Amino acid sequence: MGLFEKVKGEKDEHEIKLFTLSTCSWCKKTKKLLKSLDLEYHYCDLDQLEEEREKAREKMKEFNSKGNVPTIVIDDGEEVIVGYKEEKIKEALEIE
Repeated sequence: MGLFEKVKGEKDEHEIKLFTLSTCSWCKKTKKLLKSLDLEYHYCDLDQLEEEREKAREKMKEFNSKGNVPTIVIDDGEEVIVGYKEEKIKEALEIE
């Protein structure tokens, strides 16, 4: 999907998509956490999109009807985490 930017990481066992706002401190913390865990992930800063913004919001709402950020979608919706929840993120990705 062209809405997402890829961040490379050594660990790519899970498909991780992250819906964020570039100005959100919790979103920044989530990105920092995923990077520190060396996870490959894709993110979409909703506020940085122009013509595709509405398409991205609709995609996010498939997983999180309230549209809160950050929204983390793991393995195409097998697990969805809304908000910065470090322990839940690690648990979902099987990281100790």
